[in-house]
Amino acid sequence: MQITEKEWLVLGKLWDSGGATLGELTQALREATGWSRNTVLTYLKRMEAKGLVVIGEEGYPRSYRAALSQEACQAQARSDFLRQVYRGAAGDLVAAFLKEKPISVQKREELRRLLDEMEV
Repeated sequence: MQITEKEWLVLGKLWDSGGATLGELTQALREATGWSRNTVLTYLKRMEAKGLVVIGEEGYPRSYRAALSQEACQAQARSDFLRQVYRGAAGDLVAAFLKEKPISVQKREELRRLLDEMEV
């Protein structure tokens, strides 16, 4: 499932807060997006249809929360990116990142240790 940049913003606010009302979420997103209450509600309804948001049916005002954990969404995004851009070749992805932005000796040793532990 593809998550758009704006959907990541909404999810981020929901993960940070553990859930929110429409008013709270609108306020939290206002500075970054300038969205009105109606725009936020439209996003929430679309995201519910995609299985990204759960809308509480109890009480008023209704509460909204992320349907998936941040870790699950990040894992799916990484998997999609790796498959689409690097044809599933994780080594090529890591090599590309390291060529563009070298890491310190300490980080390089940590990476070696991690790879050894994974028996890659």
